[in-house]
Amino acid sequence: MNYWTQLSIDYANQRNYLDSLFTVYPTIPDGIRDIDNDIWQTIEDAFNNKKDAELLKLLLSFNLFPIKDSYVAYLKKDKSSLERNPATVARLTGRLREMGLTKIFEKCSEPKETNRQIGPLFKRWIAKDTLGAPLQKMTEFISHKGNAILLASDNEMLGFATKKLGYNRNKGLDFVARFNKKYVIGEAKFLTDFGGH
Repeated sequence: MNYWTQLSIDYANQRNYLDSLFTVYPTIPDGIRDIDNDIWQTIEDAFNNKKDAELLKLLLSFNLFPIKDSYVAYLKKDKSSLERNPATVARLTGRLREMGLTKIFEKCSEPKETNRQIGPLFKRWIAKDTLGAPLQKMTEFISHKGNAILLASDNEMLGFATKKLGYNRNKGLDFVARFNKKYVIGEAKFLTDFGGH
């Protein structure tokens, strides 16, 4: 087994592994999403008066649509498609009517899932100077030769690793550093369970 993988497994088997992990990924659920009262009143009117296309158009403007359906992403991008797809409008609004207004409101105002909040948390942890090496922007990182952690966007890190280190994978990078004249690159993944997001 790879030495670093074995170290990771050994560390994960410590009693306080989750406590340590929480310092990197402090996943705390957000509060419920705010819904504008005026927009909600318009939604209630459209629902009660069976104005299906208007109801969908209003609900599609929210960050969270109340039902999971594969066609919603398309409808969000092209609102004019509501007029061209009456069967899809009828199918979706039929499901919404079965839910009722109370359940629609609950679904639209649900907090963001914690697994959707963790993307920037690893970089915030790195920025706290946790690893003991200075954080350097691209020009400083390239010009100096000592230990350092590259402070850059995902695309800038990928570009650096591709051009300077011969990295040729089709995966983004979350970490580029130099320790003892050796480069370390990495992708942060927070795995909570098998499958899913």
